[in-house]
Amino acid sequence: MSGEVAPLALRLATFNVENLGDPGNDADRVAERTRLLKPQILRLRADVLCLQEVDSDRAGKGNARRLGALDTLLEGTPYADFHRLATTSRTTGEVRDKHNLVILSRFPITDSRQIHHDLVSPPRHSAVTAIDDSGTRNNAEDGAEDGGGMPVEWDRPFLYAALSLGDSRPLHVLNLHLRAPRAAFVPGQKADSRSWRTMAGWAEGFFLATVKRAGQALETRLFIDRLFDADPDALIVVCGDFNADDHETPVRTIRGDEEDAGNSLLTARTLVPVERSLADSRRFSVVHHGRPQMLDHVLASRPLLAWYRGSEIHNEALGDELITSHAVRRSPESFHAPVVAEFRFEEPPAVTGS
Repeated sequence: MSGEVAPLALRLATFNVENLGDPGNDADRVAERTRLLKPQILRLRADVLCLQEVDSDRAGKGNARRLGALDTLLEGTPYADFHRLATTSRTTGEVRDKHNLVILSRFPITDSRQIHHDLVSPPRHSAVTAIDDSGTRNNAEDGAEDGGGMPVEWDRPFLYAALSLGDSRPLHVLNLHLRAPRAAFVPGQKADSRSWRTMAGWAEGFFLATVKRAGQALETRLFIDRLFDADPDALIVVCGDFNADDHETPVRTIRGDEEDAGNSLLTARTLVPVERSLADSRRFSVVHHGRPQMLDHVLASRPLLAWYRGSEIHNEALGDELITSHAVRRSPESFHAPVVAEFRFEEPPAVTGS
């Protein structure tokens, strides 16, 4: 960074707030969720806050969609005055009804976009277990006449923002929410919202979910490489709910470890999960049926890692997403822990020869 710029401490946090919204104009539910979540976001002391699963509502019939529950949550906090960026619907141009991504930044946003099949076209899949309204099962050959079957689209975009830190080099922030490893819909194969008619149908749905998640990760990696193409020393941070541990395919795809590429010249393009600096006993953001898992990540580029100072995972009060959700109807808490990474931008000490 330029020697003319004073040292700058920056705290970046990611938090899946899990369906933060106002379903059915339930003001009491929003109030209860706000009561629990507000202390959590205040504790973050974030300069940049990336949120996932922010739902929208309408302030009256015919009005544009708004992030009303988020506004209520941020009211009276420093985040209320932050620069804000949110995902939008490709059809309406308004914020999406469900599961918006939001970036809140103390620093100006100089460039932004959402990426959704901009770099990767939807792959096509010929259904093998789908059953139509007449009860007839499709087969793989049916896709040969329609150009290769149905398109498999990602569930949501990822959100990008370039932040001005007062220096010529921006901080590139990617906020994403990858699909959970739950089987995707297959026509005619669901008995109800929770159960499948056949194991083969579930297997095809699980395959489709895997394609969606891997495709999102691929598109993210392609975008990261474009940033590196423009600036080999780019300061990049990718954060959000990856729905995967750091050794699983989606995270490996985005990280791009040199061992996978087998090329030492690509090492500078790898990303590092900063939570690795924490002890194993602290390294979890979700508890599923008693098993701690690290599904929410902050990945930093090697140039940005020079300014990394430490991480926090606020998981002390984290409930079990499977057990608690069944024991407590409509629990107001999030079953994801916020993850914080702290950076301090300053001139490194000069290296002198002996």
